[in-house]
Amino acid sequence: MIRKLTRTLALALALPLAFAAVAVHAQSYPAKPIRMIVPFPPGGGTDILARLVAQKLTEANHWTVVPDNRGGAGGTIGIAEAARAAPTGYDIVMGQKDNMVVAPWLYKSLSYNPVKDLTAVAHVAYTPVVIVTQANSKFKTLDDVVKAARAAPDTVTYGSPGNGTTIHLAGEIFNSAAKIKMRHVPYKGSNAAMMDVLAGNVDLMVSSVPSALAQIKAGKLRPLAVTSAKRSTSLPETPTVAELGYKGFDVSTWYGVFVPAGTPKDIVATLNTEINKLLATPEMKAAIIAQGAEPESMTPDHFGAMLKTDYEKWKGIVQASGATIE
Repeated sequence: MIRKLTRTLALALALPLAFAAVAVHAQSYPAKPIRMIVPFPPGGGTDILARLVAQKLTEANHWTVVPDNRGGAGGTIGIAEAARAAPTGYDIVMGQKDNMVVAPWLYKSLSYNPVKDLTAVAHVAYTPVVIVTQANSKFKTLDDVVKAARAAPDTVTYGSPGNGTTIHLAGEIFNSAAKIKMRHVPYKGSNAAMMDVLAGNVDLMVSSVPSALAQIKAGKLRPLAVTSAKRSTSLPETPTVAELGYKGFDVSTWYGVFVPAGTPKDIVATLNTEINKLLATPEMKAAIIAQGAEPESMTPDHFGAMLKTDYEKWKGIVQASGATIE
């Protein structure tokens, strides 16, 4: 009886101590600089958003968050480095749809599985995809494009930043939804595709809003539709593909923060809380919208569920497209 009472007393004392240890752990984080892995070179959309989050976390909380660009292979090198890092909360990464849910089905071999090797922390923003044409083009509306493509299949051309990107696949999904066949012309990046659509060498370009926004505002490109479920804040007069008769059409690129799998839940919760606080501020919202993106916060569970859903969804899309990268 005495031994049983002793064990019970020891357990009763241990539980508060365990909870206290967790609380101290959360309160002491971060105790040193945090590395924010950016899986693309400086200057692109992912880099801009990652640096914005790092800067604002540093300013608001007196943390030290240091961006570290690890570009290459469509963002997969940086993601792989994050997946291999120690799960301590001191290595975080700004991932996005292309390298988290498209690349695993596009590349023949990757060293990471995004669902198993990484934990979703905080969704930051999403970027609508826009279908544009030269300002003087004969295509005044998306319906003009569909009619021309049905009348002469494989003659209407559209450029993209490259094979297998979310942007390229948005065009293929629209082909399927509209029951048409446009010819895809892949480029090495957005700038090359932009030059050719401006010159009239390709009929259309499927682009992220940030890449096309300056030329649209300058009156050199005509936006026909955005592919997201909602209209873009940056292009409020441009209808969605869904509004134009393709119910349920929704293709966009999202960006969010991830940590290696096994990172303590209290650290994940701390990061999520602080990033969501930033996203709620007018200053941060304005800064993200200025880049042509749309701020949107989520809980870790919500973001993690979205990752899993998209991961399975894009398997079929990539396989149907036939796109692969060695």
